[in-house]
Amino acid sequence: MPQIYDPKNFDPPSSLGALISRVRITLYERLDQALLPFDLSTPQYIVIVLLANDIASKSSDICRTLAHDPGAMTRVLDRLEVKKLVRRMPDPSDRRAFKLELTSEGRVLYPKVIAVAVGMINELLEGFTKTEVRQMESFLMRILENAGETAHLKAEKV
Repeated sequence: MPQIYDPKNFDPPSSLGALISRVRITLYERLDQALLPFDLSTPQYIVIVLLANDIASKSSDICRTLAHDPGAMTRVLDRLEVKKLVRRMPDPSDRRAFKLELTSEGRVLYPKVIAVAVGMINELLEGFTKTEVRQMESFLMRILENAGETAHLKAEKV
């Protein structure tokens, strides 16, 4: 298989990894701004989305999705509990663990924050066609497939 990049002329700032990283940072920054009226951070929003869509129900699953360490995740969940958006429930299959669920307030908030996130993403996609966006999604999925990450994504519906 031919190599895409050559170490002799590799330009790290314009490489795929750097660009994906910068896009992720931009998405987080813009979403943090858009969520200010709801007093939510992007990680808190992601927890709400994962729980609302039954993608994850345990802190460890969410840690993996967000690439957070358990301590940072505990702080995110603590803040969401104080805001009465998420609650921890004993896990019947493991008495040492907790399952997470949205409260009724969290379920009411979910469609509002999704609408804000979709609006923000659509702003960033200005000038793209739906076909181009689907193609970009397909390309990113192929990268994840090459990394062996699709089973994780399909299992969690991310």
